[in-house]
Amino acid sequence: MAKLPDTEPQARWNRLATWPLNAAAILFLVAFSVKVIANVQGTAESVLLLLMGVAWLAFTVNYVANLVLAGPHRKRWFLKNWYQLVITAIPALNPLRLLRLVNMANFSGGTKGSALRGRVGLYVSSTLVMILYVGALMVLDAEQNAPGATIVSMGDAIWWAIVTVTTVGYGDFVPITVRGRIVAAGLMLTGVGVIGTITGTLASYLAERTRATDKESHAATARQVSELSAQIASLEKAITDREA
Repeated sequence: MAKLPDTEPQARWNRLATWPLNAAAILFLVAFSVKVIANVQGTAESVLLLLMGVAWLAFTVNYVANLVLAGPHRKRWFLKNWYQLVITAIPALNPLRLLRLVNMANFSGGTKGSALRGRVGLYVSSTLVMILYVGALMVLDAEQNAPGATIVSMGDAIWWAIVTVTTVGYGDFVPITVRGRIVAAGLMLTGVGVIGTITGTLASYLAERTRATDKESHAATARQVSELSAQIASLEKAITDREA
């Protein structure tokens, strides 16, 4: 299904908003990281929450602006961009917007297939790292102050996130809060999709390398046959000239 193009007002807005939104995503991620990892309380926590709130407000304004500027395509834009509503509604997911920076990466070398695969590989690996980090922050934020919790440090949270995304599930660290278990469910579902994409990209790479090797082998064989034919023709000519 083709991507729904932006209207001219949308395109103009998005061009102007790209870097401010990237800055807001970085601000949110830094403030969220400090709040959770340092487990700050009191005034410092209020300041960090304020910064996070300002960043979240920027994302909300951007979503509403796009919805309004979509004009007659508003309903279609809303349906095709449902994930933006989810990310906007769940502030902790806002750092995922930084993945847009991957779209600015340039892969001009090699074939179109290799360039596309390079872009997909970078996007998937960046997505995986971001999901692991944000997931670890979210579960630590939910668990670290809960009585009886086992996930009480960032190291525990990252290990738990890796085990959860890969669906290994050792069970050494288990979320006990409702919010923590919701994060776990999201990570498990995401892990299946991301790992499947990585597997598909690797398979595509191996297939292309195999095709390239086969082409080189066939070209070498054809060249050898051509050279041998030329040698036989030259030998036949020499024999004919000698008999004459």
